[in-house]
Amino acid sequence: MWLNNILETIGNTPLIKLNKITKDIPATVLAKVDYFNPGNSIKDRMALKMVEVAEKEGKLKPGGTIIEGTSGNTGMGLALAACVKGYKCIFVTTDKQSKEKADILKAVGAEVIVCPTNVLPDDPRSYYSVAKRLGKEIPNSMYMNQYDNLANRQAHYESTGPEIWEQTEGKITHFVCTAGTGGTITGAAMYLKEKNPNIKVWAIDVYGSLLTKYYNTGEIDMNEVHPYISEGFGEDFVPQNYDMSVIDHFEQVTDKDGAVMARRIAKEEGLFCGYSAGSCLQGLMQLRSTLTKDDVVVCVFHDHGSRYVAKIYNDEWMMERGFLDVKTFKDIVNGRSAKRLVSIEPNNTVAEAVEMMKKYDIEQIPVMKGNEVVGAVSESGLFQKVFSNPEIRNATVESVLEAAYPVVDFDTKVERLGSLITKENGAVLAKDEKGEYHIVTKYDVIQSLAK
Repeated sequence: MWLNNILETIGNTPLIKLNKITKDIPATVLAKVDYFNPGNSIKDRMALKMVEVAEKEGKLKPGGTIIEGTSGNTGMGLALAACVKGYKCIFVTTDKQSKEKADILKAVGAEVIVCPTNVLPDDPRSYYSVAKRLGKEIPNSMYMNQYDNLANRQAHYESTGPEIWEQTEGKITHFVCTAGTGGTITGAAMYLKEKNPNIKVWAIDVYGSLLTKYYNTGEIDMNEVHPYISEGFGEDFVPQNYDMSVIDHFEQVTDKDGAVMARRIAKEEGLFCGYSAGSCLQGLMQLRSTLTKDDVVVCVFHDHGSRYVAKIYNDEWMMERGFLDVKTFKDIVNGRSAKRLVSIEPNNTVAEAVEMMKKYDIEQIPVMKGNEVVGAVSESGLFQKVFSNPEIRNATVESVLEAAYPVVDFDTKVERLGSLITKENGAVLAKDEKGEYHIVTKYDVIQSLAK
């Protein structure tokens, strides 16, 4: 039997047991993997529900324009609904979000407007303010406002919560979810608490968000708010979708821990998830001491890792932020901007070697004959020779050869590299898996250890 359109594939996503990362936790830990939705995120559920409610209430009319402030996932869900139902879409996002998210929205026909992240919500430049303004200015349009639109949490009350209850056969004891707009955690929690008020609901937040302090004190403290890198959750205001009475605890997770855990989920569990999934499971791991063998824990894995390939799944991006420890020659190479090895042949002139050093701003050049390293030239060595005999500029590099740089294994530890790089020997070489040479200098080692 066929489906009538892509929207009919939303929901009924799998619940998958985690086995490796959680092996030391006595409880059964299950992941609600919502990247199986057609838009690759849990936001498909609420996006469709917001459109359906708006149509029913007469707020969204044929040929109209859907406007929303979104980190990307809600926009994708709305765009799918718009494709099927014949609406236009304008999405306003922040410059913090991954480029892939904006590109995907454009691919499904949406117009995307990028706004600055580090402004207050009521600043006219914020993505909240811009989306709200466009909703007033553009004829026959509707600003969906996922933050305060209660159709958001209604979607999860009607679908996410019941699915989890049925899939666990009512055995769920803990529901763990990152806290953003409040729709997923509140809607699902409302349903689950109706079924069993003893179920514990844990909200996972990020440092830089004010939600945790608001939950604990009832105070909206803007001093809590500061820029953070995590995507898709945390807020600098309290959306109306929240009902804090159905949440039992807020736990904060660092940007680094969430990113590292997302990568672990991919490598150890085979689930290629986004940033919020890593943070969600990290939050659970921080609370694991309270769990017992009889507990059944459900963590929400919101979206797919394909939207973060240039960020948390990119070694260079991770190392630039100090999220990955630099341990080997390979780590140093992966953690810097991609660049080819600059080498020179023995029959080139000294003058050409000097020009190459100037052009590429380098001090060490390996001398190669074909794919064989036969020696090296350095800025300090050439300076001394040219200073004592200016005519040597016209001589060949072969006549001023210095000792070849040591060639080490690609996985050689940083500490070993430090002992190989000396005053006389300014660099180390290694071949990668493809047989191509790379160079690491004293400067590279110092930079990696300083991060």
